[in-house]
Amino acid sequence: MAVMDRKRAGIAVTAALAPAAWGTTYLVTTQLLPEGRPLLLAALRALPAGLLLLLIGRRLPKGRWWGRAAVLGMLNIGLFFPLMFVGAYRLPGGVAATIGAIQPLLVAGFSIGVLRVRPGRRAVFAGLVGVGGVALLVLKSGARLDGVGIAAMVAGISLMAMGTVLTRRWGRPEGATLLDLTAWQLLAGSVFLVPLAALVEGAPPALSAANLAGFAYLGLFGTALGYVLWFRGIEHLGAGPASFLGLINPVVATLGGLLVLGQTLTPWQLLGLLLALAAMLIGQAPARRTPASTPTPAPTAAPLAPAPHPTPATTR
Repeated sequence: MAVMDRKRAGIAVTAALAPAAWGTTYLVTTQLLPEGRPLLLAALRALPAGLLLLLIGRRLPKGRWWGRAAVLGMLNIGLFFPLMFVGAYRLPGGVAATIGAIQPLLVAGFSIGVLRVRPGRRAVFAGLVGVGGVALLVLKSGARLDGVGIAAMVAGISLMAMGTVLTRRWGRPEGATLLDLTAWQLLAGSVFLVPLAALVEGAPPALSAANLAGFAYLGLFGTALGYVLWFRGIEHLGAGPASFLGLINPVVATLGGLLVLGQTLTPWQLLGLLLALAAMLIGQAPARRTPASTPTPAPTAAPLAPAPHPTPATTR
């Protein structure tokens, strides 16, 4: 049991590197990337990373996995990214981050119907504590509310939550690696994002060396490596526990602001940071299956939020 606990803890730590990397997206975007081109940033983040992983894995989906990869790619990448950009543009970062923190609660709700997994009281309590902690960490008094921005954020977080649950439900086909699964989703999302960016924003501007460095960082660490680790966490930990790891995103983003931008941490923010971390740890308990359900078979083989000028806690 102790060996299994250590193995599970190790998987959780590596999976947490994904939202930790997403927490640095704010600094990279504002310091290195072009302004005012959210769809371009989404497309250039997803497409090169997807192509790189496809070149490494050299495997395409087969049979029903063409459809599954398209669904997961749209939920986790193609639709999620643009909706997060809209929310980041129209909402203060604190509001967007607080809305994003509801994802563990949404995953718990979707898991009841899709995975036949009933969240325990501890998971629900941890989800509420996580929302409260993130709110204290990033939400400021007098925050401006925007109906379109709120709707976009809620829709985006809901789609990502469903993508997380379906990723757990479907696993991955026999013989495919996590690199393959990630590549399929990134490319499926890119098929939607690239023409949309060209249609809405036109031709991309000339990219500077700083722009290229920013895209390389986001593509390699925040996307290719980040999503592989994220899906590995979903596969081994479960959709619910993995979703709680996302609470480290605003924590890392806030700490990044302290170190790089010279920001300060108030006592209330410190309390929020501690609550968010506590919720993340509490939420690692495996969920229980509903008694009347038939357990979902485990995968036969070891089976994806950046925005221009988002606030630290809104990006993946």
